[in-house]
Amino acid sequence: MGTTTCFYTNVSRRPSEYSLIPFYLYFTGLVSAVVLGFVALVHFSGAQNSIWLGQNLVYVYLAAGWGLLSWYVQIFGGITDAYGITVSAEKARMLQRTVSLGIVVLLYLYHQLYLPQFFLYHYFILLFLIIAFIGIISRNVHLSRERLSLSGQKAKEYLKEFFKYSHPIVVALVGLVEGIFDRWLLQYYGGSIQQGFYSLSYQIGAICLLFTSAMTPLLMREYSILHGTNDLSEMGRLFKRYIPTLYAIAAYFSCFIMIQAQDVVKIVGGSAFQGSAAAVAIMALYPIHQTYGQLTSSLFYATGQTRLYRNISVIFSVVSLPFTYFMIAPVEKYGLNYGATGLAVKMVAINIVAVNVQLYFNARLLRLNYWRYLMNQASCILIFIGFAYLSALGARHILPGRTVYEFVLSGIVYTFMAVMVIYLKPEIMGVAKEDVRFIADRVRDRLNSIFKKGLER
Repeated sequence: MGTTTCFYTNVSRRPSEYSLIPFYLYFTGLVSAVVLGFVALVHFSGAQNSIWLGQNLVYVYLAAGWGLLSWYVQIFGGITDAYGITVSAEKARMLQRTVSLGIVVLLYLYHQLYLPQFFLYHYFILLFLIIAFIGIISRNVHLSRERLSLSGQKAKEYLKEFFKYSHPIVVALVGLVEGIFDRWLLQYYGGSIQQGFYSLSYQIGAICLLFTSAMTPLLMREYSILHGTNDLSEMGRLFKRYIPTLYAIAAYFSCFIMIQAQDVVKIVGGSAFQGSAAAVAIMALYPIHQTYGQLTSSLFYATGQTRLYRNISVIFSVVSLPFTYFMIAPVEKYGLNYGATGLAVKMVAINIVAVNVQLYFNARLLRLNYWRYLMNQASCILIFIGFAYLSALGARHILPGRTVYEFVLSGIVYTFMAVMVIYLKPEIMGVAKEDVRFIADRVRDRLNSIFKKGLER
């Protein structure tokens, strides 16, 4: 309900106020007890078959634990970002990903990649990262028992502060209900096959966000600090400097995946998932505007505009509910029966409109030209889709029927075309010229260094 963001924002603004940490950890314990208690209540009341359709309840418990551990990672990761020790935290993440990749490979080779083992694998890597974050925080922040003490008076003050910040977001429970309703309805009318198709498309789309989501907490930290000094001009500069560039990065990956959806499904999912190609192609567009969504929402949180953010979110969540039913329900029940593809269409359509409404209010706050950003979105997508289509067409003509080789060749050609346009006309992609010059200089210096070393040898 926004409390995690409130915690991160407050720690960023008041890093010497260490009592914020135990306060939020106590709150985390309370929420964890409520979540696990809810699952147990549903279990013992016998209502699980109405909520988790056809699911083994053991996996529901395991999933609840996975959700809580993922939240703990977010909390401790936020603390590292707030105290400016992101580099150490990212090194820990890289080590965790390396270890996790090794474990998955071993599970696959020994034919142990089943759902129970997969949950236990996630438990291990999440706990690994939590312990690593705690160690990094302990070494760099120099916390002590005295600094982490929390008086009753201070706890009451924090409670009021967090409630004031987060209570508008509480009404956005409708957003939570909407998200659960989407998946529940897909399971009810489409079954596990359509659920699997949509899950694959969602996860492939999420890959495109990996390259931009790391910047969101860092920008939120800067926005929080600048908002504390009421420096709107610098906030506007950061917005112009980074957000169009991150949008272009997301569009670069997403448009390629969209055009290559059929091949991506063959490579990632195999023949059993060929029916998900349309959903994958549509959901590939989701991360493009979700990048804008993450970054614009971070500005709402950093500036304390949670009430406005709540109103926007609630309106679109309410509109989304009948849209979901119409796209998924069978024809005899006044729907289109599009299954996973229908849910993907709904997600992308609602996301584009909602994000642009958020962008309008952000642009008005920072006194920026909204229409410029709207045109940048359209031009960026059209150019990348055109490049992706041409590169795919050429690769299929040169290497027909060789899926992996086609994919790699088209990716190389696509990247070359994108780099040339960004280098010659960076403003078309919303990329800053200084970024292009900086990268070009670094690449040139690196190539010169390699060439000199080669001559010396």
